Amino acid sequence: MKIWCCFCFGEDQDSVGGMTNSSDEASDNSRLGFRWGSYGRERADFEEGKVGDALPTWEAMVGVGSSSGVRAVEALGFYEEPSVTSENLEFDGASYNKRAKFYTDILECNPTVISSDADNSSLPATSCYNASSVPSMSSTLCYTHMLNSSGVQNPYDSSGGRDDEADGSDTSKIGTLETRMDLTDDLLHMVFSFLDHNDLCRAAMVCRQWRTASAHEDFWRCLNFENRAISIQQFADMCHRYPNATEVNIFGAPYIHLLVVKAISLLRNLEVLTLGRGQLGDPFFHGIAECHMLRSLVVNDATLGNGIQEIPVNHDRLRHLQITKCRVLRISVRCPQLETLSLKRSNMAHAVLNCPLLHELDIGSCHKLADAGIRSAATSCPLLESLDISNCSSVSDETLRDIAESCVNLHSLDASYCPNISLESVRLTMLTVLKLHNCEGITSASMSAIQHSSMLEDLELDNCSLLTSVTLNLPHLLNISLVHCRKFVDLSLRSLKLSSVTVSNCAALHRISITSNSLQKLVLQKQESLTKLALECQSLQEVDLTDCESLTNSICEVFSDGGGCPMLKSLVLDNCESLTAVGFCSTSLVNLSLVGCRALTALNLKCPYLEQVSLDGCDHLERASFGPVGLQSLNLGICPKLTILYLEAPNMVLLELKGCGVLSEASINCPLLTSLDASFCSQLKDDCLSATTALCPLIESLILMSCPSIGSDGLLSLRWLPSLTLLDLSYTFLMNLQPVFDSCLQLKVLKLQACKYLKDSSLEPLYERGALPSLRELDLSYGTLCQSAIEELLTCCTHLTHVSLNGCMNMHDLNWGFNVLQNRLLQNLNCVGCPNIKKVFIPPAACCFHLSSLNLSLSANLKEVDVACFNLCFLNLSNCCSLEILKLDCPRLTSLFLQSCSIDQVTIEKAITNCNSLETLDVRFCPKICSVSMVSLRAACPSLKRIFSSLSPP
Repeated sequence: MKIWCCFCFGEDQDSVGGMTNSSDEASDNSRLGFRWGSYGRERADFEEGKVGDALPTWEAMVGVGSSSGVRAVEALGFYEEPSVTSENLEFDGASYNKRAKFYTDILECNPTVISSDADNSSLPATSCYNASSVPSMSSTLCYTHMLNSSGVQNPYDSSGGRDDEADGSDTSKIGTLETRMDLTDDLLHMVFSFLDHNDLCRAAMVCRQWRTASAHEDFWRCLNFENRAISIQQFADMCHRYPNATEVNIFGAPYIHLLVVKAISLLRNLEVLTLGRGQLGDPFFHGIAECHMLRSLVVNDATLGNGIQEIPVNHDRLRHLQITKCRVLRISVRCPQLETLSLKRSNMAHAVLNCPLLHELDIGSCHKLADAGIRSAATSCPLLESLDISNCSSVSDETLRDIAESCVNLHSLDASYCPNISLESVRLTMLTVLKLHNCEGITSASMSAIQHSSMLEDLELDNCSLLTSVTLNLPHLLNISLVHCRKFVDLSLRSLKLSSVTVSNCAALHRISITSNSLQKLVLQKQESLTKLALECQSLQEVDLTDCESLTNSICEVFSDGGGCPMLKSLVLDNCESLTAVGFCSTSLVNLSLVGCRALTALNLKCPYLEQVSLDGCDHLERASFGPVGLQSLNLGICPKLTILYLEAPNMVLLELKGCGVLSEASINCPLLTSLDASFCSQLKDDCLSATTALCPLIESLILMSCPSIGSDGLLSLRWLPSLTLLDLSYTFLMNLQPVFDSCLQLKVLKLQACKYLKDSSLEPLYERGALPSLRELDLSYGTLCQSAIEELLTCCTHLTHVSLNGCMNMHDLNWGFNVLQNRLLQNLNCVGCPNIKKVFIPPAACCFHLSSLNLSLSANLKEVDVACFNLCFLNLSNCCSLEILKLDCPRLTSLFLQSCSIDQVTIEKAITNCNSLETLDVRFCPKICSVSMVSLRAACPSLKRIFSSLSPP
């Protein structure tokens, strides 16, 4: 019997040690209790008959009770991936058609037994595969699908591939469960080329064609066994199976010194080899010389040799060598074709290089490598272009001078964390990238040496603690970084190609001068000492100077026209607390932010294309001039001390002055303005309002709440606003509304909250002479109108849809029983907090056909409510603690709120009986309603879905 498992592959039965012969198949079947899963078809035939249903359990098959069995299963990772098993059946070439079969119940498969011998030990194992335990992409890779294509039957094909021999009844049954589709070998090969090894393993379990296609050597050029517990025999079998593999990764695998020897000896086309986490001796280093096709070798976190001998790496064709985090005393590299070499973080004390074509050398963090050793290694590579000597504390300027003389093509140098270098006598003329992080010897004198690197493009000077000033004129410089240079004071850069400047946390930085034609964005945040900024940047578009607390008003000249930034579009000056008077005259500025500039008192902007300005936190702004600007909206309500405003904005549609309590002089010229909110502008007078209405004829919404200085003369100017639809005059001292009735003929919303000086006759034009025919919403909350005036208003103004009478002290009853009216359009009526109202009576004769919301909450003396409204949906009687009588005939009522009412259960049941659409009932804190009442309430109104109750005990 031949059973494949993880990494055990061969061409015939005898190719892998430990596999059983065909003559023992019957005994193996009996010993293992072999069985297939049920897929909605008949059980698979195994040569001599069907396997019964009474089969051994998984534990019995693998011997869970024995520690060796458990360890074997865990070592091969069969708890994670599904495994394919099969008997050694002959492959019928005629039945190998190009048809894939998919079964609808494929996820019902039972556990499958597989067996493997590795290292002369028999390891029975199993794997359960079901719909809820599909292995993830990061799981251990199982190659169990790589079955012998010449002698393996697909376990999912229970008929053994003989589709035509099935009887008629079975055929009809299978027809409902399977879907057939033809895939040519070429098409299948192309599809599989997009799959990784995990998916190939799963695809191999579909059918024989897919199994064979997924085993193609094109998909197994790379054998990845990283961090996998693979045995030597399994690895050898894979190498035999795929002798043309070009890449092997055995990093973290056990016995890497033996596995790598197998790879070198069996894979003659090996090009890339990755290994580590182990010990490598002489056989490996001598063996790689015989691996003629090897191009890349990566050794990571390994011990090389016995720790005292010199390790030779000799190879004629090796191009890339990486030996990192390795423990070795001495190393010698002789690779005439080597191009890149990395010895990073290896603790060698000496390195000898004979690599004439080496272009890239990385010996960073080689702390034991002496200055002379670094010099010898680098100077022996005349074609060197990139050198990383970071964290090599012994490097000196003398070594860098020798390297500069020997490696004339050196383009990139990383000398970060090298405290002994200053570069004062070093000339690196061809250098394009220079990194000098945390170099304590770098000072302002070092800049003269860097100036000789005329080809320099990238310069990084982060954390150079002794650096005080940088003055560079480099024609090719693109990027410069200066972060956490605590003594840095002065920066002067001149480079027409400069595109990125990173300056951060340089607390002593005082002056910056930059000249560039390519710089588009400049960020200089948190430079607390910066006072002088000079920019000649023709392409600069964005500048961020947030938290530059020492910037003065002179900064405005830099960003105005003629200041050196003609393309500037966005300027951020947030929290620049030294700015007191800001003025910009720019034809390019689009966005300006002055958030948190608390000392700012004057603002003058002449920016015709300015679209957005942020003034949050400008608490002391007193004078503001915008003109002309391209703003569409402006909020100055956050400037409580604003006294003078000049605004010229041809495109503005929304202006908010809410809270400008001392604003006394305002000139607003916004011909497209549609909304003006001047709430709480207590100093705003009639002449200002008249001038604004004359210059802004398109205003539709005007809010003058708490503007006590507005009188009749100002209201007469509203005739210049033919489109005015909303007017808010709440909390004013108005006594006569006739100017409003004469001027605002199109008014739809009128708010007169707390206008306590209005007389009872002030609203007579509304209900006697039909003033404001378009009026739909009227708010008279907290007014002093008498009961008769309110009744006349509600009786005659049938065109009103929303009426608010909240807090009206003089309103006693709402009784429409004797008023038979037609075409009443009222939809919402609010009478919240009316303490003297006692009775509400709205019969069908009131013709409130459109009333949908009635709010009577907080009416403490309300005792009786009798409402019959066909379309009423919302009724709020919360906190009506005196309520005793409730009668409702509202078939469309959906929400009823009776919170904190003293009404009893019986009254509520009778009230909701005729409310067939009621869904929400709130009876919280009702002292006469207990938890037992919930059943009765639901019985009285079956449509109830939600009852809110405090659940007090009965």
